[in-house]
Amino acid sequence: MSYSDFTLGDLKDRFQLEFTEDEPLFPAVPDYEVPMELAAILREFIPLALAIDTEKARSELIVAPLLAKLKLSLKEISLFSGIEFNVDTEAGLSGRCDFILSKSREQYRLDAPILVMVEAKNDNIKSGIPQCGAEMIAAQRFNAEKNNEIKTIYGCVTTGSLWRFLKLTEKNFYIDTSEYHIQMPEKIMAIIALIASG
Repeated sequence: MSYSDFTLGDLKDRFQLEFTEDEPLFPAVPDYEVPMELAAILREFIPLALAIDTEKARSELIVAPLLAKLKLSLKEISLFSGIEFNVDTEAGLSGRCDFILSKSREQYRLDAPILVMVEAKNDNIKSGIPQCGAEMIAAQRFNAEKNNEIKTIYGCVTTGSLWRFLKLTEKNFYIDTSEYHIQMPEKIMAIIALIASG
């Protein structure tokens, strides 16, 4: 079993998570000032990514530029893309993760504390929630093993066009009631920047 094999039922049964699905996670986040060069890249790349319409295109042309620009702006975080993250093979907490943000300046190896797991999906956010949730549990365990426990791990499932945030605090798993559209990158970047600075 790997991250992509999990269902919402697996998360609840295997890890005894309590789900909350009726709360906004970021009701009043001030906008982030999107750099002009990123705004220009997104204007060019979004139509191309949507025309190609594959998970890989959306990931490379929309998600990666946004996260990379944010990483370069926030010097205190590191960004990893497409790396193996094998924390507990027996529990199924293994596999490749699309993107990981860590509150560490170290860029040559993944170090704790991990803050955010980002999972890119082609066209269905709901199908990515269990996978991202499993990755968040793995991040929680990884941080604990490194004696760098932080109270909350965040996740995000995105189609490139739509972004939905998740939160894991101990055994409490929250699914945001809001989805954010890429036409509002200032909101998406503001939420990730808030998580990184918190």
